[in-house]
Amino acid sequence: MDDLRPSPAQIPDHLLSNPHFLRAARARDFTTVFAMTCAEGISPYRIGEASGMKAERVAKVARGEATVTTLDATERIADALRIPGAFLGLAARPWEHSSPRPHPEADDGDDPMNRRQVLRGALAAGLTTTALTALTETRQSLDLALAADTAPADLCDLEAAAEAYGYGYHGQFPTRFLADLVSDFAELQPHLDSPQPVAARIRVCRTAGQMAGMIAIVLHDLGTRKEARKWFATASRAAQESGDRQLHAWVLAREAMVPINYGAPHAAALLAEQARQAAGTRPTAAATLAAAVAARAYALSGQPDQAREALTAADTLMERLDADARADTWLTHSEQKHHVHLSHALTALGDTRRARESQQRALELSTPTSTMTRSLLTIDAATCTHRDGDTEEACRRIVSVLTALPDAYRSGLVRHRATDLYHSIPLRRHEELAVRELHDVLAS
Repeated sequence: MDDLRPSPAQIPDHLLSNPHFLRAARARDFTTVFAMTCAEGISPYRIGEASGMKAERVAKVARGEATVTTLDATERIADALRIPGAFLGLAARPWEHSSPRPHPEADDGDDPMNRRQVLRGALAAGLTTTALTALTETRQSLDLALAADTAPADLCDLEAAAEAYGYGYHGQFPTRFLADLVSDFAELQPHLDSPQPVAARIRVCRTAGQMAGMIAIVLHDLGTRKEARKWFATASRAAQESGDRQLHAWVLAREAMVPINYGAPHAAALLAEQARQAAGTRPTAAATLAAAVAARAYALSGQPDQAREALTAADTLMERLDADARADTWLTHSEQKHHVHLSHALTALGDTRRARESQQRALELSTPTSTMTRSLLTIDAATCTHRDGDTEEACRRIVSVLTALPDAYRSGLVRHRATDLYHSIPLRRHEELAVRELHDVLAS
């Protein structure tokens, strides 16, 4: 009997080496797959005939008006377009043995150096839709890998990279730092894709939790709190799978800083308390951070008694930290960072004398390249000046900070904190010259 199956609508080989097409295939983004296939002159009718779909549905998928979700349909599309199974996360298709196509490892889009350049280019224009899509694809690909019962081989280089990133920006613009960090984070996925001993998987999950948490921190600093929360969720999942309770507590405490800085202190307090519970009572960096963040959340939510209890706990834990835990990294809790947290908490409590002491100490311990930290401390100091009655001087200090900052630092967290001070100024004073100048700088 003749084979009545329709012949494949084979896509050209160069499409299978296109990084954009490959990313879409791995994500099973058939809107992009079909749109790029149609652009090669293969009609929706031809795709539909070969894959057993109606041409109208193929056209809708290509326009983003419909989706393909079933495994059966995915396999039929792979066979129809002759897309190797590995490109779609499938087993090798029967026809691949007699009709080999390029293997995904040959894709230049997965080369670490190329990925880094693509991310830098996308992020150079800021957190645009293109840049956020690239970040999302990287995060989601590792989320899928975390679901598999696999582990990496050698992790020494990536563990060293995570440690290096933990030292912060060191004068780099956040978007440049983010591009490099996300590129290295993406290199964890192939390690997760090959079976390894449990101990090795623990190491890669711990590294993934650290890197994802730091990516979330940068996104938070840039003011993209929705994306930051998604990356914190990935970091939390990786930390939990690693079994490292201190890392999980660190992720929760850092995540609590998102609602703290963007107007939801009650939600922040809940997260901070979860972090405190996960960290336990031992004097660890995560436990100290969680107590300090809880103090900030309670102070901002109008719960002074709880804030002071958390401040006392944070100070007590800080005194007992060993030298390694006091290192100046994002993953530890240095004296400088401790005073940064205390500055914000004490400022919110209205304890301007103690707040200024912490601000001064934090500035003494901050390097000249700690642009964002020094700016936030100056805004805290200006807020204390406002609380003590000199609103004009407070406005002038913030205007001076904002106008001196590079554009890459002027949005996000710094702008939000400055806006908070502006909104705390009574409306009757908004026509005063210094207050108007602050308004105009924030508006620009």
